[in-house]
Amino acid sequence: MAMTDTEPQTILRNEADLPFVDLGDGSLIQLLQVDLATGIWIVRTKFRPGATMQTHKHTGHVYAFTQTGSWYYLETPDYVNVAGSYLYEPAGSTHTQHVPDTNTELTDVWFTIYGANLNLGADGNVEFVVDAHAIYGIYKAFCTAQHGVTDPPVVVINS
Repeated sequence: MAMTDTEPQTILRNEADLPFVDLGDGSLIQLLQVDLATGIWIVRTKFRPGATMQTHKHTGHVYAFTQTGSWYYLETPDYVNVAGSYLYEPAGSTHTQHVPDTNTELTDVWFTIYGANLNLGADGNVEFVVDAHAIYGIYKAFCTAQHGVTDPPVVVINS
């Protein structure tokens, strides 16, 4: 057998292939990839000016790259992510993401998330959990409801 017979194939998705869905909390997401075996999920998120996300804790590492706009954590307001910024969030970090209302455009951020987001209530207790399995189901449901797309071509890894 030739070496090229066993080569894995690359997978390309263009921006228009995967709809952005409105989560109803000031953000639009485009789920790019989920690895259901390892719990990794990759999303592109667009935040409107003035949006504040629910306080959450990460069970795994998160890598973020800001493409446009700016954002910061309410807990560290002097630590602002701007277009071109890369941010590493260690497992166990807890924060509240905020987008300044002075932004003139959507803030566009690409996240690779290992593990789960534990979304916390005002009392610090977990209200709900989002992980690779959950976000995949949520994204598919919103794609169906908002765009009539029942099987969006998310890159899904099961091994």
